Amino acid sequence: MVFMKKILPFIILLFTCIYAYSQNSITGTFPGLARQQIKLVGFEGFDTYLIDSIQANGKGQFQLSFGTTDFGMAYLSSEDNKSFVVILSGKKEKGKGLKVKGESFAFAESIEIVESDENKLFEQYALEHPRREQTLSAWDYLSKIYRKDSLFVVHKVTKQAITNEKQRIISEDRLFLAGLPEGSYVSYYLPLRKLVSSVSTIAQYRTKEIPQTITAFRELDYTDDRLYKSGLLKETIKSHFWLIESSSRSLDSVYIAMNKSIDHLIKNLLSDDQKLNGITEYLFKLLEERSLFTSSEYLAIKVLNEVNCTIDDNLAMQLESYRAMKIGNMAPNIQLSGDLVAPGYNKDALPKKLSDLKSKYVAVVFGASWCPKCVEELPKIAKSYAKWKAQGVEVVFVSLDEDEKIFKNFAKVFPFISICDYKKWKGSIVKNYHVFATPTIYLLDDKREIILRPNSVQQLDSWVDWYLVQGNK
Repeated sequence: MVFMKKILPFIILLFTCIYAYSQNSITGTFPGLARQQIKLVGFEGFDTYLIDSIQANGKGQFQLSFGTTDFGMAYLSSEDNKSFVVILSGKKEKGKGLKVKGESFAFAESIEIVESDENKLFEQYALEHPRREQTLSAWDYLSKIYRKDSLFVVHKVTKQAITNEKQRIISEDRLFLAGLPEGSYVSYYLPLRKLVSSVSTIAQYRTKEIPQTITAFRELDYTDDRLYKSGLLKETIKSHFWLIESSSRSLDSVYIAMNKSIDHLIKNLLSDDQKLNGITEYLFKLLEERSLFTSSEYLAIKVLNEVNCTIDDNLAMQLESYRAMKIGNMAPNIQLSGDLVAPGYNKDALPKKLSDLKSKYVAVVFGASWCPKCVEELPKIAKSYAKWKAQGVEVVFVSLDEDEKIFKNFAKVFPFISICDYKKWKGSIVKNYHVFATPTIYLLDDKREIILRPNSVQQLDSWVDWYLVQGNK
């Protein structure tokens, strides 16, 4: 016991020293932020997290701490929701922390990096690169004129001068990136930021660069922790697939290119189940939102058939809905039993099951009164119902409500058939249709073949207008 009393202070001191050594700091002086709460927020994959928080003193001075695991991009945030982006190196820079000063985060031009080599390089590139890009776009515009306009095409010296200046600007940008300190976070982040931010310009003005840019996205290492600390994970995936979608290809070619990118992505992620699950779920939702169902189906089946990874149960359920309920498959029949609300039907003529409906098409809609999006979308269906029915589209609403009174009050205003078994996610219809979210819509033909999985009422309404209404004219 005496020995422990003697050794305990030493152990506490040792751990205190280790903790202090592993901490870095950001020191700021911003008179305009006096007495405000200042937060340091970092990035972790698709999310952000609070690293540290402190109230600035009466002079606007503050000091925030971060550890070695907090490396990457972060931002300082004040109570007025203004922010300032910084790089956290994760290691001490020649014994110095990060020091910044200015008036407030709202006045970016007043902010100065006092100490931190990486942040100074980041700030310099953030100022210079957009100007280079703007100038390149201007030279590209002039270059086209001197190549195609008969008034200018004869001026070969000027054409060459334009080419030389473009090459100089590109070379200057490359030399800056190549000269960044090896192993620093800024040397990883800036080329990634450049790749992502260049996408819209390349899609519009530098289309010859599209293939090499798509290749650059495919060659990224999506298991690299630095990517998850960049705050660019969403933008990287979104920009990659948006560029393919916007590359002036036929839709079939777009799907081929997207599926090739999915192959690269999944192969790269197989060594990390957690990251595979996170990126698959995000990409699946992105493709669904963009109505790129052929590729979302390809992604779902690709991951489900992969034996070298473990898929989260919730994600597996989402993906399984595509394998079991993909376009072209036969949808399960539905017994129209239990509580049923059908204001537009004579009780004696009510169908017993889905296959008894005498219509060319049936939209099966899953939703509930507790689902905010359903409360918004179902009245839209009710409003369009007369037009849809005139074109041979019937609607069956399957409610996931659990209370009889709530269900009947919710459904009584709808002119189509509404049914509910009060079992929420455990109901047999919900399970048979692999429903994992509300609202979910399936459009079936008269043989119950799935012909469309609309991601909104608007998409289904557009299908009726263009495929049925226009087709009958």
